[in-house]
Amino acid sequence: MDDSDQNRTEEEIGRLRKALDEETGRCLDVQRQLERARAEFEEFVSMAAHDLREPLREVASYSQLLAETYAGRVDSDGAVCLARIQEGARRMQSLLADVVDYWATGTGDAQPSRTEMEAVLSQALLATDKQINEGNAVVTHDALPPVCGDFEILTKVLHHLIRNAIAYCETPSPQVHISARRVELEWVFSVADNGPGVDAAFQGRVFGVFKRLHGKEHPGNGLGLAFCKKAIERQGGRMWMESTPGAGSTFYFTAAAAD
Repeated sequence: MDDSDQNRTEEEIGRLRKALDEETGRCLDVQRQLERARAEFEEFVSMAAHDLREPLREVASYSQLLAETYAGRVDSDGAVCLARIQEGARRMQSLLADVVDYWATGTGDAQPSRTEMEAVLSQALLATDKQINEGNAVVTHDALPPVCGDFEILTKVLHHLIRNAIAYCETPSPQVHISARRVELEWVFSVADNGPGVDAAFQGRVFGVFKRLHGKEHPGNGLGLAFCKKAIERQGGRMWMESTPGAGSTFYFTAAAAD
């Protein structure tokens, strides 16, 4: 290679290095813009949730106060209207809480630690106590192992899965069973119910955001299972379901073993 060829090569390398530096700078600018936009959106979600909760609480409390104060003095149409206001407020409060939970699973850094799943289940059962009693449900479980995960997130996951199993059971006595089995370096947890099951054609939709397979005849807003899947994947696990129409459904999720 003569001097002129070497000079041309060095000039080309210089141009490529300059172009690379410029492209890197543009990428960093875009990354900073995205980080600012994300921070602003997180702040917006937090403020919106706070500002919406207060009027919802007022609607729920004042409608309850009206129902109690004027019990027996309101005609049947008025009683129906009050009941619908109260139910609408409850559904909006539940939806708002689930939206915030769903959004929060994608923010911050996941910091899993040793978590006792027996304690997680106990907390989840406390949170679901009202649904269990009102639904005349029976929840059983095998011994559950410790895992590497987030206590609060895993509690919410089990709470949603148990609540869904009861809400969609359609039998006089819902049966829910939680168990776990070791597979290499992780535990596979299962939440099985005796509900109507889900046809294979619709099973892929159950984890979609705002996807509901049973319409308004059942409570829920279509975010519970979407939250569960996102939360488990956030911790490095997987979630899926198996179901046979008429024979119930089983939801599975994995978590890393603690040992």
